[in-house]
Amino acid sequence: MARIRVAVCQIDTVVGDLDGNAERIRAALAEADEARCDLAVFPELTVTGYPPEDLLGRPAFIADNLSTFARVAAATGDCVAAVGYVDVDPAGRLLNAVALCHRGVVVARYVKRMLPNYGVFDEQRWFVPGQGEPTLVMVAGVPIGVSICEDLWFSDGPLAWQAEAGARLLVNANASPYSRGRHAERLAVLAERTAETGLPLVYVNQVGGQDELVFDGSSVIVDGSGALVASAGQFTEEVLVADLEIDTTERTDASGHDRQRRFAPVVISHSSRAEGLTVTRPVAEVLDPVAEVYEALVLGTRDYLDKNGFSDAVIGLSGGIDSSLVAIVAVDALGPEHVHGVAMPSRYSSEGSLADADTLADNLGIDLQRAPIEPAHAALVQTLAPLLGGDPIGLTDENLQSRIRGVLLMALSNAHGWIVLTTGNKSEMATGYSTLYGDSAGGFAVIKDVSKTLVYELCRYRNKKAGFDVVPSAVLTKAPSAELRPDQRDDESLPPYDILDPVMEGYVEADRSPDDMVAEGFDPAAVSRVVGLVDKAEYKRRQMPPGVRISGKAFGKDRRMPITNQYRPTLAAAANLQADA
Repeated sequence: MARIRVAVCQIDTVVGDLDGNAERIRAALAEADEARCDLAVFPELTVTGYPPEDLLGRPAFIADNLSTFARVAAATGDCVAAVGYVDVDPAGRLLNAVALCHRGVVVARYVKRMLPNYGVFDEQRWFVPGQGEPTLVMVAGVPIGVSICEDLWFSDGPLAWQAEAGARLLVNANASPYSRGRHAERLAVLAERTAETGLPLVYVNQVGGQDELVFDGSSVIVDGSGALVASAGQFTEEVLVADLEIDTTERTDASGHDRQRRFAPVVISHSSRAEGLTVTRPVAEVLDPVAEVYEALVLGTRDYLDKNGFSDAVIGLSGGIDSSLVAIVAVDALGPEHVHGVAMPSRYSSEGSLADADTLADNLGIDLQRAPIEPAHAALVQTLAPLLGGDPIGLTDENLQSRIRGVLLMALSNAHGWIVLTTGNKSEMATGYSTLYGDSAGGFAVIKDVSKTLVYELCRYRNKKAGFDVVPSAVLTKAPSAELRPDQRDDESLPPYDILDPVMEGYVEADRSPDDMVAEGFDPAAVSRVVGLVDKAEYKRRQMPPGVRISGKAFGKDRRMPITNQYRPTLAAAANLQADA
């Protein structure tokens, strides 16, 4: 048996911040070195941040990344650092690489072999896959195989090859974005790899928000049976230190050959720096599914504003459920002194909604101003009447009110440098139930990937966590309404959300056809109506601000439908129904 002390460096990198990322690496490495760790493992593309996207098309960026990596490598000491960066092959092609650095020298390098090219990933656009023999290094007497993210997800893939070559510990560096249920998926894949290889596995993931993506960390170490040994927290930076006892006795294959001698590892050290010392192996608590989503929204919002230079946010508070949730998330992300609410009542705003907005602001400790829109509305009606041949009515007038509110919020943004947080949810965005340049106007859409039914769950969760009704109970019980005409209700324009959301999720997130959903028991009329609304609203969605991705398929980086698109899926079961779209 050999003992190795490993530091899992779950850090929050920033895309393009090469110097800042280098400092984050050095700080975590210093912590690992102080703990006398033998190996410190960092996330995928640590130097550049992930995903660097088309920054990779700039030669200067690649050169600066290599220069920064060289400085990081030169600063390493006795603790071996596994650091991700962009390398270049002799033909000038880009490589997604991890280097093993020790005492100022790069002793080995691994290049990612399996390049994902689906969902939010476009790695085949930028990189070429690694080739050649498995990369093994010996640290503290333990032969280690290093791989990167997607390599883990394939049976008989890079990890199996490294095990066959003689590795006794597997290390996988990741930049794996969060989505609902992702933690359980990863644990299942880790179990598959340990069952395949019989080897313990160190899984290191980055944490933090990057545009629409949120990385949850959730780094783990499992033993050769797949049992959890240690884990880092979700949505938080951490250097997790764990001692591992590794069986290094030689294993032979079916023909009796010693696997280790087939590919001799690069030997760095034969014994652990932590001999005679012990550390605990902490296992972090796993959040429940709703709490997990909430923390993703908070981290995604905080990092988007912080990394893009915004200190404060402004929100239109209507007294409704959506703006209430956005305000609470913003306060938890930024602090109440950095969140500003504006109530913008019209003749159709109910006193109950205005009171609910006041109560919410008091509960959160944020400032709330009132800016009635009636004077601006009257002036615009007077201006528009000659152009329209009469006062604006119907949808024209409803959208006019929403756009006035957008103008007011953007003016505050311009005057104070605050970012406008929009309050539309995924159900509304899917069906086009929003106003271009009105409620959709802003810099960041906190809940754009959160269905309406989940919005209610998140508010109830936050109230329970607080121990009182931060979101007033009336907000949770009254019928949703945009309050743009007398006695308006959302379910006059849309199917009820408990019907709409499952259909929307089936069509948008799971790519089910209308007939598939009807066969699963969904109402044909509801399916036809929702599918029609989703297809017609693509041009609107393309103009929406970015927002936190929490599902397996969000509008934005995940789902890229053409705006000009004449394909409409048919619904055989509803062929004779008149769809109200």
